[in-house]
Amino acid sequence: MFGKTLEELTVIATEMGLPSFTGRQLSEWLYKKDITRFGQMSNLSKKARTMFESAWETGLQDPVHVEESADGTKKYLFPALADKFVETAYIPEATRNTICISSQVGCKMGCLFCMTGRQGFQGNLTAGEILNQYRSLPEKKQVTNMVYMGMGEPMDNMQEVLKSLEILTADWGFAMSPRRITVSTIGIIPAMREFLAKSHAHLAVSLHSPFEEDRMKLMPLQKKYPIDEVLEEIRSWDFGRQRRISFEYILFKGFNDSARHVNELSRILQGIRCRINLIRFHPIPDTPLEPPDESTMRSFKESLNSRSIITTIRASRGEDIQAACGLLSTKELHRER
Repeated sequence: MFGKTLEELTVIATEMGLPSFTGRQLSEWLYKKDITRFGQMSNLSKKARTMFESAWETGLQDPVHVEESADGTKKYLFPALADKFVETAYIPEATRNTICISSQVGCKMGCLFCMTGRQGFQGNLTAGEILNQYRSLPEKKQVTNMVYMGMGEPMDNMQEVLKSLEILTADWGFAMSPRRITVSTIGIIPAMREFLAKSHAHLAVSLHSPFEEDRMKLMPLQKKYPIDEVLEEIRSWDFGRQRRISFEYILFKGFNDSARHVNELSRILQGIRCRINLIRFHPIPDTPLEPPDESTMRSFKESLNSRSIITTIRASRGEDIQAACGLLSTKELHRER
């Protein structure tokens, strides 16, 4: 039942012969209170609680494993799709505490730099499985920000992601501000368009190279949805002053870290009010890609800032606990086999 919208909960209640207001009571218990069993829903009749217990499960699941970094970052493994696992990262900082959640088990996008893609696509998470990563996180009450940047491509699972966003931001749900939520994509244009129309959360686009040929080497989806078409779609939307568009850019040594890349980024992003997040590459097995040195990272950032593109370097976290997304779950999968 966890992961159902208010409308769905109301339908469930009425189909079981209960008053329609039972739907809102259920949403209060599921999303605003730390219950784990229907028997704890004290303002429901004993008959109603018994009916729910016999016909439904809450769907809540605790993490099965956690690894903690020296810097305080924690990476949790949650069960999904029978014998599979998804990763959830909790990243505490001085002014915010961010949870990075997954939307799929594995991924079909095949990005060269991503360990999750090595698993292949194994299935979409339901809205309940997406939200369970937040609801069942031991640090849930400390979370201030949420990013859909874990395993999978969120916009390849758009309906369940949108449903999870509705529950996160609705007054009957978790009532989280959409300004605290960012959803990433590598650029699936139809889904991105739907997301922008139906949600108020921030958008992050994985860019990684401004040049079509280089980007295609990193991200095969570039062939279907070229970056110039992605940017054209973004330009057609009014983001206002409250909604943010950002571009994720992993730097690779000798591949996308030159002055030529800075110049082209400045050209293609002209007129878009945005920021660039530079990301250090965490090496994964069997890839030719390498991270650049720190001086290159700083120089690249300063060059973009000098062109009036707000650019930051994302702090590397959890390097001692399989920081690259997909490494920990892949390790667990192999161990289980």
